[in-house]
Amino acid sequence: MVDTHQTFVIVGGGLAGAKAAETLRGEGFTGRVILICDERDHPYERPPLSKGYLLGKEERDSVFVHEPAFYAQARIELHLGQPAVHLDPAGRTVRLGDGTLIAYDKLLLATGAEPRRLDIPGTGLAGVHHLRRLAHAERLRGVLASLGRENGHLVIAGTGWIGLEVAAAARSYGAEVTIVGPDPTPLHGILGPELGALFADLHRDHGVRFHFGARLTEIVGQDGMVISVRTDDGEEHPAHDVLAAIGAAPRTALAEQAGLDVVDRADGGGIAVDAALRTSDPYIYAAGDAAAADHPLLDTRLRVEHWANALNGGPAAARAMLGQDVSYDRVPYFFSDQYDLGMEYSGYAPPGSYDQVVCRGDVGKREFIAFWLSEGRVLAGMNVNVWDVAEQIQQLIRAGVPLAPERLADPTIPLDSLLP
Repeated sequence: MVDTHQTFVIVGGGLAGAKAAETLRGEGFTGRVILICDERDHPYERPPLSKGYLLGKEERDSVFVHEPAFYAQARIELHLGQPAVHLDPAGRTVRLGDGTLIAYDKLLLATGAEPRRLDIPGTGLAGVHHLRRLAHAERLRGVLASLGRENGHLVIAGTGWIGLEVAAAARSYGAEVTIVGPDPTPLHGILGPELGALFADLHRDHGVRFHFGARLTEIVGQDGMVISVRTDDGEEHPAHDVLAAIGAAPRTALAEQAGLDVVDRADGGGIAVDAALRTSDPYIYAAGDAAAADHPLLDTRLRVEHWANALNGGPAAARAMLGQDVSYDRVPYFFSDQYDLGMEYSGYAPPGSYDQVVCRGDVGKREFIAFWLSEGRVLAGMNVNVWDVAEQIQQLIRAGVPLAPERLADPTIPLDSLLP
């Protein structure tokens, strides 16, 4: 039984925190729910920041998880623009930046992640950007429009999803784009060389230039403004603005200060939690980008930075806080939209874990499904411009049984019929 007089505190005002608060009320919790947000904006979703909102196709209000009135109606107490600066597990208190001390009975850390920074000369120039927060997207949206009008150049450091999505947005405005990264293809560590090359071709078809096998060593400025970038192979590229899209680091400082178990940064970092999203302290939970969870299905500790993990992980942690039996085993999932290509990826197939990639459909037309296999078992699947199959792909992953690659590759065989 959850006592009506208990206080549940959520640190983190993103999607995971907002959905956790919503779930607590939806599951009948009648105690105090306090949501601490270090940003002044109400909780919002991040995918539009590099997709629809950045493209100018969605309005600002569309990014918010709930209407502002929802929180008062649900009796969720908001502390906007107030970071949590100290966590005392022994006293079960959280101190905010303004000195406010909040006591809790149970606590959820949904602190998210922050963009990794370039450690090179010139990062203090006015035209250097990151994309993580709504304020970043607002600024970058104006920058891309200006670059498009003036035939300006954007250099993107990083060949991951955020960099590619921003490149697509920049080209839609008419900006010139160069992407710099150390790997031989975009998304090399996620998709491998063959399918990474597909995304390189997609962007080249839309006028993006790539400089692979290199890293930025300096951002060159004049009068405080960016004029070019230099790379470690001696080349120089013109630039009016630079986007650092070299990944994100989990925000674990509060957990570390409190003595909670955290994962080594070399292993991906994150706040260590069990399958119920409980930390090393029985009264503290973690979810979303910051949590590195024991995954029952994949039998590994996994930190997932994508939207679906926040959407589902926040509610799972809330139910665990209420004493429900929770085993969080969602198949990792994410999606991307770039130009006329839409894709969904389900599963987990890091480099070295698979021995074969099988495709069904027309890769040349960018209408296909790719499967990453290990001894015939489906570890992951990506559907590109093929829809309503993600659930079936996830069922194949969950089945965990060897399948004939030729049957997986045959588009005349329904995916449902491959299930054991």
